[in-house]
Amino acid sequence: MKNAFKKRLADLNEKHAALLSRPNEISGIGNGIYDRWKNPVLTAAHTPLFWRYDLNEKTNPYLMERFGINGVFNAGAIKWQDGYVLMARVEGADRKSFFAIAESPNGVDQFRFWDSPVHMPGNGHEEVNIYDIRLTRHEDGYVYGLFCTERKDPSAAASDQASAIAQCGIARTKDLINWERLADLQTLSPQQRNVVLHPELVKGKYAFYTRPQDGFIDTGSGGGIGLGLSDSITHAAVKEEVIIDPRVYHTINEAKNGLGPAPIKTRMGWLHLAHGVRHTAAGLRYTLYLFMTDLHDIGKVIYRPAGYFIAPRGEERVGDVSNVVFSNGWIADEDGTVFIYYASSDTRMHVATSTIEKLLDYVVNTPSDSHHSAGSVNTLQQIIDNNKGLVGPMDHRSIAGNRV
Repeated sequence: MKNAFKKRLADLNEKHAALLSRPNEISGIGNGIYDRWKNPVLTAAHTPLFWRYDLNEKTNPYLMERFGINGVFNAGAIKWQDGYVLMARVEGADRKSFFAIAESPNGVDQFRFWDSPVHMPGNGHEEVNIYDIRLTRHEDGYVYGLFCTERKDPSAAASDQASAIAQCGIARTKDLINWERLADLQTLSPQQRNVVLHPELVKGKYAFYTRPQDGFIDTGSGGGIGLGLSDSITHAAVKEEVIIDPRVYHTINEAKNGLGPAPIKTRMGWLHLAHGVRHTAAGLRYTLYLFMTDLHDIGKVIYRPAGYFIAPRGEERVGDVSNVVFSNGWIADEDGTVFIYYASSDTRMHVATSTIEKLLDYVVNTPSDSHHSAGSVNTLQQIIDNNKGLVGPMDHRSIAGNRV
């Protein structure tokens, strides 16, 4: 038995070390906008063995998992002391989520979790679950974390064990270890998820990107991504939410949408990464998209490319909640490189890389949505006409053949 324990422990350590040290590489030729990287950067298997296993042979002779990890996903991101830090949502086998920090020297591989998870202070209410944190390095000197705080709906029937109330929790730190919990954000909306703090004060106030919704799942009368101001951050209250990016029929965000990470300030405007949700015969489909707001009027959208920016593909479509990509973290490096961290199907974390200049080109020069099929054909025809004479004579034989 003793030899079996040691052998199993050695095997676990070897496989875990190999996973953490596995080099990543760019996958395929890409679309010119960004490069996907081949391997997920964080999975349940990346969590430390000493989290999942009791390593004492006397109390765990079969070396069983004592604390199962179901998934690692939906991570906030920040550059911290030359390291690339992800504050991930870690979901246990018990379905409870918590935050844990993993760090990489290069942003694309070798992510290793810090020894202990984040000990996030409570909010004084019956908080059951916390998840999906957005990290904002604010001009006031703090790093803020805004996340979903969830509890059972007290008005639900006794037979209903699924109805919940979600609000925006707020905490701040100066070292990513010690967190000060502030009062939850107050708005006029019954529920709030996917709230993001703008990194600068606006007219001396704290600016919040919100997602008003009537229910825990359905947005109801919630019209899209909102913007509101608060005099205080310690007791934040938004008295008016103005929709700046609405939901639109028969688009990628017809069902709901929400901002991902805090926007990136560029020479041309504020660059936003958001998720859009649409209905399909197989359920909801989550994709990511970009838009830009004015540098001085952050509620004014000046560019909005049509369609999605990143959509789930291949194995990304498989997981606890399939056909989903979701992002609440990206990092813009000083050299202009942008690391876009996204989760797939509520299971694992991936990375795609681009540059500020590429993303600006994409957002500014990609046609906007005409919102009807004829307009899409006109947009495509314009590109075709512009390409005439640039790629040699066009071959119409396949078109003629299709008409026969």
